[in-house]
Amino acid sequence: MSKSKQNLNLSKLSDAKLLKLRLCDLNLKIEGTVLEKRIDRLYSELESRGINFKPHCWLSTEWFAPESAPGIAIPFYLAHPRLRRLERSQVYEVEGGSEEWCMKLLRHEAGHAVDTAFGLHRKKRYRELFGRASAPYPEHYTPKPNSRSYVLHLDLWYAQAHPVEDFAETFAVWLRYAKRWRARYKGWKALRKLEGVNEMMREIAGKKPSVKSRAKVDPLPRLKMTLAEYYEAKRRRFGLVDKAFYDAELRRLFKAQEGEHGVSAATFLRRKRALLRSIVARWTGEYSYTIDQILQQMIERSRELELRVVGDESEMFRETLAMLSVQVTSNVLSGRRKIPI
Repeated sequence: MSKSKQNLNLSKLSDAKLLKLRLCDLNLKIEGTVLEKRIDRLYSELESRGINFKPHCWLSTEWFAPESAPGIAIPFYLAHPRLRRLERSQVYEVEGGSEEWCMKLLRHEAGHAVDTAFGLHRKKRYRELFGRASAPYPEHYTPKPNSRSYVLHLDLWYAQAHPVEDFAETFAVWLRYAKRWRARYKGWKALRKLEGVNEMMREIAGKKPSVKSRAKVDPLPRLKMTLAEYYEAKRRRFGLVDKAFYDAELRRLFKAQEGEHGVSAATFLRRKRALLRSIVARWTGEYSYTIDQILQQMIERSRELELRVVGDESEMFRETLAMLSVQVTSNVLSGRRKIPI
């Protein structure tokens, strides 16, 4: 290990200096962090359900479980509090930052790892319930929120993205809720999938996995990109419609008035931006960064249209919140803002 890595104190670095660092130079590890405790909790849950398998974990750029090895990649920023703060400042949220959220993601990725370790996707029962794992993986998906054919676990109805995601989400619910999943999904078509996973897990109970590779895909020490390059690429993933799309809604909410009567709509939206973003993200499950960019488009368009706030600002905030929530949700469901896989 180089002396520079040994002496690197991330806590004392400004955002500007952090962004210049390469991922491979961060010198991070899972051991000794909250991640270690959460991974141990995952292992305990697997063991309690009779699964004789502990997926290996490593740090990378994002959450994923590769097809080539039964393990779990965890985003690097979760291994250090300073990097979690940087993540929040760059994209307004920390995926997996809370214990509950982190455990949800670990259980989901464990589903993929168990699938790979025991070759479950090759079983006839798997294909009957979830479809073919070899089906083309779409770049985006448009979910059906009212469908009862899928479990609800991660946000944005993620089980609907692909057959392998459907299995991983169903496995995560099965693992998390033990026998309670029957009561939770009584009357749902998804119950048949949960019962199928339960049968598959009974079949592999106590057995050793057939795939034992401990390979790590894209581990942090091999990644040469800087943090600035990482965040630039991450922000490109969030697609948005043209800002003029919101004209009708903005004109219904605010008023085009000459002079200085009332606060400008752009100023009002800018003042309420953080609060609107956090509330809508919590209730829609949409990425905070995407919501913030929609708000930025609305601010710019309100300024161009010279719109102003007329009436009580508290009432205006409630109406703005409702309008933004509807727009964010409809953008996803109509396919205008498709969800990246």
